[in-house]
Amino acid sequence: MSELTFTPVIGIEIHIRLKTDTKIFCSCSTNPESPANTNICPVCMGLPGSLPRLNHNVVEKGMLAGLALNCSVQPKSLFFRKSYFYPDLPKGHQISQCDLPVVADGYIEVHDADGNLKKIRVNHLHLEEDAASMHHSASDGRLEGAATSYVDYNRAGMPLGEIVSEPDISSAQEAVEYAMNLQRRVRYAGASDADLDKGMMRFDANVSLKCSDGRWGRKVEVKNMNSFRALERAIEFEIKRQKKILLSGGEVLQETRHWNDAKGVTSASRVKEFYRKFIVEPDLPPLIVNQEWIDRVTAMMPEMPDVRANRYVNDMGLPRDVAEVITDDKNLADYFESCVKAGANPVRAAHWVRTEVLRVLNERGQKIDAFTVKPEVLAGLVSRVDDRKLSTTQGKEVFDYMCANGAGLEDAVKALGITEGGVAGNALNDIIAAVIAANPDVLEEIKSGKDKKGKKLKFLQGLVMKETKGQAKPQEVAEAIAKALE
Repeated sequence: MSELTFTPVIGIEIHIRLKTDTKIFCSCSTNPESPANTNICPVCMGLPGSLPRLNHNVVEKGMLAGLALNCSVQPKSLFFRKSYFYPDLPKGHQISQCDLPVVADGYIEVHDADGNLKKIRVNHLHLEEDAASMHHSASDGRLEGAATSYVDYNRAGMPLGEIVSEPDISSAQEAVEYAMNLQRRVRYAGASDADLDKGMMRFDANVSLKCSDGRWGRKVEVKNMNSFRALERAIEFEIKRQKKILLSGGEVLQETRHWNDAKGVTSASRVKEFYRKFIVEPDLPPLIVNQEWIDRVTAMMPEMPDVRANRYVNDMGLPRDVAEVITDDKNLADYFESCVKAGANPVRAAHWVRTEVLRVLNERGQKIDAFTVKPEVLAGLVSRVDDRKLSTTQGKEVFDYMCANGAGLEDAVKALGITEGGVAGNALNDIIAAVIAANPDVLEEIKSGKDKKGKKLKFLQGLVMKETKGQAKPQEVAEAIAKALE
């Protein structure tokens, strides 16, 4: 009998907070920095007599997110009431779209285990309101072991887009790439900041296994994963757990499980409900999206990151890995393109952005929006290095000075005492003569033929470069020393 094999079957549900100034059904602010329970009103608190009113901007952001995922906007969609009772839901129900979402039928490409592109189908994106946030008194912030719990209703009514994939994902690695690509694309579209650290992007994974003997394990929903690494680890653990159960002849329960990141395990939370809890929302009419509205939102869509990366490779000659690093952040890609428009060589500019600009941003924990060196200034610096008016070493010194002091290019060059074009001619010959005169033993060893590996000659070259403060060109220094030794 052949050994049993198992194929993971995974679907991902991702919530993103849509980027609007006010909530989905009322005019309360979405500012996440506000004190607890200050951005609330009768609507988001579910007080009797209050009625929801759909935010036009939330619909547009949802459409933008859907278009970024290659979805189609649906001309008609509905809102429903999803009923459940928990302290974070003041109305006792959540207003959410269900059978008729605003966008549907898209896809995201990922790489399979062999490195080939694979389409993960996106079933739909639907709009809904967020629940309030719970805060527990336990030292680790968890409900378990807490003496008291508190509710902050600022989050109640925040606009969400829930993105549901088809079960096309076959591994934890594909799941992470899917989630990362989704985050990048909705950010590009301006639909959401999708910041995991701020709870603006949350995901659940539905995991089951298909056995080679025809058996299927039941679907398990895994929750409480707040990072890409947690998503990967949780899916890998769940695959191993279900495989062990099936190999022993047992059955996998259809349930919701909680991921414990500290322990690296999932634990049973509740058995999945099999009854429908949805009724059509009576206080909201159907959402009708006409073609004019669809065309206007479609025209707002920017170039997507994969398309942009291909353009950089094909039109500008950038290496694929460099293009993908730069296009990971739309604002960084915009900065790079501004450098090129200002006259910088694309390949050279890409190198400086990938190495020096990102180095400074990472050191400071900043985004490119806060970077003080303007793209046209960096373009000028790159061009001077290209034209050999500045050496690469000098260019980096000038760059660091501009970053540290907020200085312009000319002021930085002047402050560092750099002579553009480098030290050459008689000035360079004078320095070489002084270095040789100060090192007679080295000169004697070279002339005697003992310096067979050229170490002493390189020693002299190093001393000259030091005296010129890196402003001489290495090749000219080598040639000038060789001539002097003749």
